[in-house]
Amino acid sequence: MTTTPTPDVDEAEVLTALTEALSAVLDPVELEATPLTMETRFVEDLDLESIDLVTLTGLLRRRYGDRVDFPGFFASLELPEIIGLSVGQVVRYVAGRLR
Repeated sequence: MTTTPTPDVDEAEVLTALTEALSAVLDPVELEATPLTMETRFVEDLDLESIDLVTLTGLLRRRYGDRVDFPGFFASLELPEIIGLSVGQVVRYVAGRLR
């Protein structure tokens, strides 16, 4: 059985998808108040709570399916790492799983 290689996934595309998902989780005014960059932190900069992260990962899972294991990703992190989690870390994780 042959598999079709997955084209390289552009991190900018993943960032756009993440921004769209965040717009469904956060108040648009709050999202516009904090520029979303690879360094933006979910908890410290965007004030996401744990339920917001669950909702966000659910939206991303619908988009990317089983290829991206968010429960496994979060389980691999210690609490301080989750609290300091940046947009860039999630973008790089998703892009890496899709390659």
